[in-house]
Amino acid sequence: MKASVFYRIAAFLLLLFAVGHTLGFRQSDPQWGVDALLVSMRSIHFDVQGFSRTYWDLFLGAGFSVGVFYLFATILAWQLGGLPTATLALMRGPAWAFAVCFAAITVVSWRYLFILPIAFSIAITLCLTAAAWLSAKQVSVPPSR
Repeated sequence: MKASVFYRIAAFLLLLFAVGHTLGFRQSDPQWGVDALLVSMRSIHFDVQGFSRTYWDLFLGAGFSVGVFYLFATILAWQLGGLPTATLALMRGPAWAFAVCFAAITVVSWRYLFILPIAFSIAITLCLTAAAWLSAKQVSVPPSR
């Protein structure tokens, strides 16, 4: 397979991940028994650098920031998938950084989250790693003089 196919698959998975995260991170199940905690997070205000905030505000800010990052990653993967092979081969550094970033997200997901983000993170990491690997293999070596 070509690197571009793996980037396009990663883009699709990232879009699903972005939508799922953005719609789901604020959900809670009454069986978890966290209702009192959530009320407290929403109701206790404190000042942070001149702003009145709650822990719920910080939670929302962090959650929406992650969703924005996943959307950016979606666009980046899609754009990488559309680059000519020669151009993609020159972008080994950013391609590997992208793959390593999602490998780190996979570790964080494994340590702190649950099966859906773990599965998406693993699949995305595998796609980005395969794309980076294939991109590096497609480098044409110029003839020596």
